[in-house]
Amino acid sequence: QVEEDAVSLWNWTVSKHMGSVVSDEQRAKLRFVACRLVCLCEGSDPPEETIRRQILMSMKTGKGWIDIGKADLADGFLEMAVSSIEKLYAKLLKRSDSEADTQVHKTDVEKNLFKVLSYQAESVFAQGDFQRAVMYVQRCKDMLMKLPKESCYLSILCYNFGVESYEQKRYEQSSFWLSQSYDIGKMDMKYSVGKEMQAKALRLLATAYFEWDCNLYLDKALKAVSLANQENLHPAGFFLKVKILLKSGASDEEIKSAIAEFLHHEMSLDFCLNTAKLLLENGRESIGFDFLKSIPERFASSSDLGKIALLHIEFLLQNRRELLAKQKVEEIIIGHYSGKQLMPEALNRLHIVLWDRAAKHYEAKSYSEALHWYNYSVSFYTPGQIDQNLAKLQRNIGSCYLHLKQVDKAKEAVKEAERCDPDSIFTKFSIYKIAVMEKDTDKAVEAVIEMGKLVEKTSQREDKLRVDKNTGFNLLSLAAQIALENEQEVVAIKALEYLSEHLQDCQQLFAALKCLVRLKLSKVMAENEEQRDEDANSMLTYLTLAHKRLAGSFTEEDFTGDMRVLEAHWFRKVAWNLAVQFRGCPEKMRDFFLLSFKLSQFCPSDKAVLIAQKTCLLMAAAVDLEMGKQQVTSSEQTELLTQALQHLQACKEIWKVLKLTGDFAKDPTDTLLLLYEFEARSKLNDPTLYNLMESVWEQPQIEVKTLEIIASLAMESPAWYPVLCKKALKSALNLHRKQTVIDTVRFSKCLRSLISLSLPTGLTDLDACVLQEVWDYFEDALSIVSSTDAYPQMEILWLMIRAWNTGIFQYTVGKYKEAEQWCGLGMRFLNHLGSLKKSYE
Repeated sequence: QVEEDAVSLWNWTVSKHMGSVVSDEQRAKLRFVACRLVCLCEGSDPPEETIRRQILMSMKTGKGWIDIGKADLADGFLEMAVSSIEKLYAKLLKRSDSEADTQVHKTDVEKNLFKVLSYQAESVFAQGDFQRAVMYVQRCKDMLMKLPKESCYLSILCYNFGVESYEQKRYEQSSFWLSQSYDIGKMDMKYSVGKEMQAKALRLLATAYFEWDCNLYLDKALKAVSLANQENLHPAGFFLKVKILLKSGASDEEIKSAIAEFLHHEMSLDFCLNTAKLLLENGRESIGFDFLKSIPERFASSSDLGKIALLHIEFLLQNRRELLAKQKVEEIIIGHYSGKQLMPEALNRLHIVLWDRAAKHYEAKSYSEALHWYNYSVSFYTPGQIDQNLAKLQRNIGSCYLHLKQVDKAKEAVKEAERCDPDSIFTKFSIYKIAVMEKDTDKAVEAVIEMGKLVEKTSQREDKLRVDKNTGFNLLSLAAQIALENEQEVVAIKALEYLSEHLQDCQQLFAALKCLVRLKLSKVMAENEEQRDEDANSMLTYLTLAHKRLAGSFTEEDFTGDMRVLEAHWFRKVAWNLAVQFRGCPEKMRDFFLLSFKLSQFCPSDKAVLIAQKTCLLMAAAVDLEMGKQQVTSSEQTELLTQALQHLQACKEIWKVLKLTGDFAKDPTDTLLLLYEFEARSKLNDPTLYNLMESVWEQPQIEVKTLEIIASLAMESPAWYPVLCKKALKSALNLHRKQTVIDTVRFSKCLRSLISLSLPTGLTDLDACVLQEVWDYFEDALSIVSSTDAYPQMEILWLMIRAWNTGIFQYTVGKYKEAEQWCGLGMRFLNHLGSLKKSYE
C-alpha cells in the first residue's frame, strides 16, 4: 500500500510539471519523499520492474536536487541509482538465453549508467570538486564508443562546465573543459554538436587562454581562435584574433594580414567600426585610420555612414588632432544642409562629443575655443526650434560670453535659452549672473526669488531629468557667493535668507545663517537708527531660526552632538553681543538676551555658560520691569510683569546650581532676584508677596540699601503696601543706628519717608497712637541731629516745619495741649538750623 501511494505521489508530481502549481523546489521535495518511500518498500529480491522504477526515480530525484542548486542532496540518490543498475544488470544476465540477449541488456544498462555518471559529474562540479568531475566525465567519455549518440550531450555538458569556470575566473579548469568539449565534439561527426558549437567552444577557449596569461598562452590562444575560424566563420572570431595579436605586440604586417582574412567576407558596419576602434585604442593609428577610411567604400549605400565620421572625429580628438577633427565636423555640417543628415542616434552622439570638447576648453578657461565647439552644436538646430538641450547649449554659450566680458552677446544667448526653456532654474541662474555683472540689484533679487520658487516646484524638469532640491540649493549657494564676490550684499542676503529657510542639510544651513549674521552685523554697527532697527529685526529672525533648527532632531551622521554645541556657542555669543550693542533699545536688548539664553541651553552647563544664562535672565527681567513702568495699558503691564516673574523663576534654578560651583559671597544676584521679584509681585498684587517678605525679614545679612529700595517699590504705582513699606523703613533705620558712623544723609531720607508715610500731609484727625509713633521718630531724629553736625540742614528744616505744622493742625481742631507739644517740638529743631535760624526764629 505504501509503495502504491508513493508511486501515485510521483505520478501526481510528474503531471504538474507543465503548470505553475508546484515550484521546482517543491517538485524536488515531492520526488524525494516518493523515491525514499519506494526504496524503503524494497524486498530482498525485487522484480525487474521495481528495480527499473527505482533507477528512474533515483536518477530524476538526484537531477531535481542538482537543478535547484542543492547538489549535495543529489549524491545519495545517484549512488542508489548506480546500485540499482548493478542489481538490474545481474538479474538480466541470469535470465539471458543467448549472447544477443546479453548484448541488448548490456546496452540498455549502459545508457542508464551513462546518464547517472553525467549527473554525478554535474553534482560534484557544482560542489567545486574538479578532480571527481573529471573522473566521472572520463568514465562517460570511455563509454562513447558504445554510445556514440551521447557525444553531443557530453560535449555540451563540458562546454557548460567551461562557461561556468570561465565566469568564476578559473581559467585553467575552464580551458580543460572547453578542450574536452571540442575533442568530444569531433569524436563522431555523425553525432557531432555542429561546427557553430565547436567554433563557439574554441573562441571561449581562446578567450580563456587570453585572459589567463596572454604572454604564456599566446600560441594556444591563437591556435584556438584560428581553429574556430576554420570551423565556422564568425565576426567574433576575427575580432578576437586581432585582439590577441594586439595584446601580444604583433607587428603591423601581422595585424594587416589578420584583417585581410575577413575583408572579403560579409561583415556588419558595427563590426568594422568596433575593429577600427580596437586598433586605434591600442595605439595602431596608421592601420586604424587606414581601415576607417576604407569602411565608407564597403557601406556606400548605408544610411548610417555618420557613425564612421563620428568615430573618426572622436579618435582625432583623442589624439589631439583638433584641427582635423574640426574639418570633419564642418564636413558633417555641410552634409547636414545638403541632404546628408546623420541618423538621430549618431547626431545625439555627435552633440555629446562636441559638448565634451567645449567643456574641456571651458575648464581650461579657453572660452573662445569652447564657443567654437558649442557653435558647431548650434549649427544642427533650425532657427526657432524649441528644445531643452538647445536651452542648455545657449546657457553654456552665455557663460562663455560672460567670461569674455561680452555681456550683450551673453544676454542674447540667455534670452534664446529663456525662449526654449523659460521655467528652467538654470536659465534663471544665467539671468541672475548677468544682472550681477551689470550691478542690476533689482533684477538679480527678482531672479533669486524666481529660482526659489522653481526649487519648490517638484515637477520642474531639466533635460528630462527631475531637478532635485539639492541642485536648486547648490545654485542658490553659488548665487550668494557670486553676489559677495561682486560686493552686492543685498542680493547675497536675499539668496542666503532663502537657503536658511529651506535647507535641510544642517551644516549647510548653519553656514548660510552664519554668513547672513556676519553680513547684517557689519551693517548694524554702521547704520542710522531707523535702518539699524530694521536690521535688528532681521537678526532676531536669523537667531530665532538658528534656535529652532538646533532644537530639531538630527541624525548623528549628519550633525554630531559636538557640532550642535559649537554652533550653539557661536550663535549665543552673537546674541549676547547684540544685546549689549542695543542697550539703548531695551526691548531689543531683552529679546537678544533671551535668545542668547535659549541658545545656551544646547551647550554643556559649565560655570561660564551658567553665569551667562543667569545674566541673560536677570537682564530680561529687568527690562520687562522697566517697560512695565512706562505708559502701557494695564493688560500689557500685567503681561510684562508675569514674563519677568517667569524669567526670575528660571534664573533662581540656575543660580542654585551655580552657587554649588564656587564662592559667590560678593555676587549681588540674590539681592537682585529679591528686588525684581518683590517689584513684580507687588505690582501684580500677588497674595504670595507677604510670604516672600517673611523670609526677607529673617535674613541676618540684608543690606540697608535693599530695605530702602523695597520700601520705595512697595509704594510705587500700581503697588500700594504701606505696612510693608513702614516695616522696611524701620528695619533700615535700625541698621543705620547700628553702624559705627551713621550715614546721616541716607538716615535722614529714610526717616523722612517713614514720617511722610505715617503722618500724611493735611490730616488733622489722627489717632493718638499714630501721633505717638511719629513723635518717637521726631525724637529719634532730634537725638541724631544733636549728636552730629553732618545732618543735612534742609532735612532739619523739613522736620521743624513738619512738627510745627502738625501742631497748627491740632490747634485748628481745638487740641491745644497737643498743639503746644508739637509746636514746641518744632522749636527744638530751630537751634540746629544754623544760618536759617534767624529767618524762622
